[in-house]
Amino acid sequence: MSPSRRAAFVGAAAVAVGAVLPRLPTPVASAMAATKGTRVPRPEAIEQALATAYKLARDVTSGKNADYIPYLAHVPSHLFGIAAMTPDGMLHQIGDTGYAFAIESISKAFTLALAIEQSGTAVVRKKIGADPTGEPFNSVIALELHGDRPLNAFVNAGAIATVSLIQAKDAAERWDRIIGIYDRFAGRKLTVNADVYKSETATNQHNRAIAWLLKSAGTIYSDPTTALDIYTRQCSVAVTAGDLAVMGATLCDGGVNPRTQQRVVSAEVTTRVLAEMTMNGLYDDTGNWIYRTGLPAKSGVGGGIMAVAPGRLAITAFSPPLDTFGNSVRAQIAIREIARQLGISIFRA
Repeated sequence: MSPSRRAAFVGAAAVAVGAVLPRLPTPVASAMAATKGTRVPRPEAIEQALATAYKLARDVTSGKNADYIPYLAHVPSHLFGIAAMTPDGMLHQIGDTGYAFAIESISKAFTLALAIEQSGTAVVRKKIGADPTGEPFNSVIALELHGDRPLNAFVNAGAIATVSLIQAKDAAERWDRIIGIYDRFAGRKLTVNADVYKSETATNQHNRAIAWLLKSAGTIYSDPTTALDIYTRQCSVAVTAGDLAVMGATLCDGGVNPRTQQRVVSAEVTTRVLAEMTMNGLYDDTGNWIYRTGLPAKSGVGGGIMAVAPGRLAITAFSPPLDTFGNSVRAQIAIREIARQLGISIFRA
């Protein structure tokens, strides 16, 4: 990405977010690249930040694995890895970054990108919404309070509706389009973890109720059972922290995959997805997250978090134990420390 293109993209992302927060702690001045206008952290600064963050978070024992999905309850809780990628495609990794885990709700960001690319921002905002609910991600109350209409694509109701909005002639083609865009974001072919999919399908009664509430209100746009099945399948896609770093770096680079140099989505789409991540990315603890880090991010109950500093860096971390909001404890500590050291808040001038 050229300096002028990167500057324009960072500006567009800031406008899309539309918020101002206080400055975070003063970063290490030498972390930024010498090239005027790029503000991409130096490789050695990234390596140091990852090492420090890993050491800081690796021995934290608080949190617990998600247990409402049986498979996730048995993922080894000691696993912990951090990865980061810059727009030039340079990947930095430490820890258990080769372990494939369930992408879970992080998938919502990429299905949203496909929906916007196909139908446009206006249609997606009208049919799905783009506002925080103020309720947990799987809340039925939030639906009832708003006429059974989901308020954003990152709560479960909105994510199921987003799947139903994907343009396709049948369920098979809808899935092919969703997994196809995931592959392009990752720069390689991804697969579904069949055991995760089976475990989730056997325990998704709550989401079944949500899907049928959407059907009764006319706010789902395909067969609800099929939409839910595809949603469950997308949450079961297996990724590594390294994969997520590439996927995040594609958002970071305005929709161009830094590894393949393929344009996956338009820069306009990435600004909208990053805005959604800023408002709703860490469930009902998003406000605290964005205040502390200044980074759009998306988490999943599989233990992953993907954070993006547009035009500068994508950071991902994975560790299964979650806090009460459903966000990885170690991943939050690590990404927050890396953001602090590198001074990459999107609200920093």
